Amino acid sequence: MSKPVETPHPPLHTFQIESLAVRVYPSQEQLARDAALAARNQLQEAIAKNGVATIILAAAPSQTQTLASLVALEGIDWSKVVMFHMDEYLGIDAEHPASFRRFLREHVQEKIRARSFHCLDGASSEPLDECERYSQLLAAQPIDLCLLGIGENGHLAFNDPPVADFADRHRVKLVKLEDACRRQQVGEGHFPSIDAVPQYAFTLTIPALCAARRMLCVVPERRKAASVRDALRGPFSKNCPASVLRRQPHCTLYLDADSAALI
Repeated sequence: MSKPVETPHPPLHTFQIESLAVRVYPSQEQLARDAALAARNQLQEAIAKNGVATIILAAAPSQTQTLASLVALEGIDWSKVVMFHMDEYLGIDAEHPASFRRFLREHVQEKIRARSFHCLDGASSEPLDECERYSQLLAAQPIDLCLLGIGENGHLAFNDPPVADFADRHRVKLVKLEDACRRQQVGEGHFPSIDAVPQYAFTLTIPALCAARRMLCVVPERRKAASVRDALRGPFSKNCPASVLRRQPHCTLYLDADSAALI
């Protein structure tokens, strides 16, 4: 892999919605590069201060280019980075083509040598116990960085509108997926039909995601334009879970010209 250019590219626009900083780039490539540089800076600062950095990663096609840029950057001591992921389907193993564990293994874990990668076990026969196990792992240290996206229905991780809770007392929970979310998984090519998409999944809750010291929300592509508009310009409501980002001063939203088309 060739070394990526490390000079930040100036965004087309920058603005703020309530507490949320928004940066709009001409292309997905430029968005991904700058988000990766910001992620590297946060990891470097955490390692310099505490000797270790902890990151939560999203697993989705919209994140692929940013993750590729991040693992290609020099200057990150991955042996001092602890990784988590934010969601996983219930009832599939780590080799399933749609497994988020597999996605992150192929796009991140196999390319670097992290200190550890804590995975949600989608094949667990005791899903409530798995929620508790993962919650305890998350609680064991502060989270330095959460690198996330926004779903087509406005979800964060698998916090779809029917189950999103801005004041959830849990860190991890088992949720039923909204049909709109399941259709997105088919549209992205993960499953052949909606009937093949699991109905239930594990997810980190919205408070667990927002508890990270720094949040970078990476949202390219025209198919996300409506959810971006609703998150930024619509009501502050669980009907668009991503609207919670407007109240997160430690979050930056990265858009490209396509995903910003409706704002």
